[in-house]
Amino acid sequence: MKVAVRGGDADDVAAVGVGGATVVDEAAGPDAVVAVGDAAIRSAVSDPPAAPLLPVTPEGGRHLVTRDTLDAAVAAIAAGDRRVGTHPVLGLHHDGDGVARALRDVTLVTDAPASISEYALAVGDERLGSVRADGIVAATPLGSDGYAAAAGGSILEAGAGVAVVPIAPFSTAAETRVVDPGVPFTCSVEREGAVALVVDGVRRGVVDRGAHLRIDRVGSLDVVMPTGTENF
Repeated sequence: MKVAVRGGDADDVAAVGVGGATVVDEAAGPDAVVAVGDAAIRSAVSDPPAAPLLPVTPEGGRHLVTRDTLDAAVAAIAAGDRRVGTHPVLGLHHDGDGVARALRDVTLVTDAPASISEYALAVGDERLGSVRADGIVAATPLGSDGYAAAAGGSILEAGAGVAVVPIAPFSTAAETRVVDPGVPFTCSVEREGAVALVVDGVRRGVVDRGAHLRIDRVGSLDVVMPTGTENF
């Protein structure tokens, strides 16, 4: 099995070798691309890999492996003990202009500490309601076990949709949603006050009342994982 490595260091390259794979450049046609760390994982948006991505972070997750089990994960994948899931890449537009693309999540959160705003969600032409909250996060399956899960959202399997979750809602009955990214959906800011826009953990600017952020699927990414993810 041939594996290319993005990010990481010599120890990560060595772990791939210990797992039984041959480390090659991406131009050599690898069977998988290991991306170590958040920056390397984000790079798959601007530089999509030609082979399935194996995302690696210190904490791991449902669709990621932990850095200290990278060798075992590579060994399992090389042995055929693996699953490949297709995850959406989300495009974010503000007032018709493209802002960014996201692999894991898009977050709107009040820019001032201890403040609250109001957010509305619409799917296509249907308004689903609004919620007063510190923020709102839309997470792909790849990012659904991160900030969205901490805010009370579901951990999603590949292909299940996008989780839309309010952050610290004012109401105890606030709903979470899972929407189809194939249908554009809109998160709108309906209360005065600056709201920060964060995409895959990177701050992308500030919006205010009246902002409409349209999100939809603009691409996809194949992610390879060993089965029995809890062991990795």
